[in-house]
Amino acid sequence: MNAEQRVIVPLDVPDVESAIALVDQLPQVVWWKVGLELFTSTGPKILEVLKSRQKRIFLDLKFHDIPNTVAGACRSAASYGVDLLTIHAASGKDALKATTDAAQEGAAQAGVKPPKLIAITLLTSISTRQLAFDLKIPLELPEYALEMALLAQEAGLDGAVCSPQEVGQLRQTCGDDFLLVCPGVRPTWAEKDDQKRSLTPGQAIIAGADYLVIGRPITTATEPELAWKRISEELTTVA
Repeated sequence: MNAEQRVIVPLDVPDVESAIALVDQLPQVVWWKVGLELFTSTGPKILEVLKSRQKRIFLDLKFHDIPNTVAGACRSAASYGVDLLTIHAASGKDALKATTDAAQEGAAQAGVKPPKLIAITLLTSISTRQLAFDLKIPLELPEYALEMALLAQEAGLDGAVCSPQEVGQLRQTCGDDFLLVCPGVRPTWAEKDDQKRSLTPGQAIIAGADYLVIGRPITTATEPELAWKRISEELTTVA
């Protein structure tokens, strides 16, 4: 099991300078996630920095809008040559379907490889209670996550984002060719923070995850390089 190929580290920092410092501090990391905070601050500049360092990019902007707007956003984002791109499954089937052609078009116009499109099933900060009482969704949380993943698969997307606790059921139902990305992964020695539905890195891979998004256990550690090494060692023990 190769941690360099499976672990995505979020650049949850406010500016390009902080992002570059973190990337340079962890040269072993191949995959970096650029989310709303950093992209809103820097725009595509940070993507150019990462590509110049031959890094792989998970552009996690979680598009959620009407079909025409989501398609336009995906067309533009695909032109950057990123590897993974997220859309909320709750945008609906029409919006999800619109993203697939749009991403192909944007990538073709820019002469780059199209990104894999990944649907957000449900944010990992949301608990079973919040799903029912705040969002008024009557389904059990694992069932809702599965329905969102199946909606995305039917619409032609490449995979889904889910918590580690749902990944086993999604893998079993959606098959081996559907990419599953798990945030909310926490080693036993790390704080859970605001993640409500968590597993350890090894448990998540065994359950069926393709990629793990691990942020604060690495980036806020006293010694980030040591934290990365500990996670890498844990994953090499997973058969």
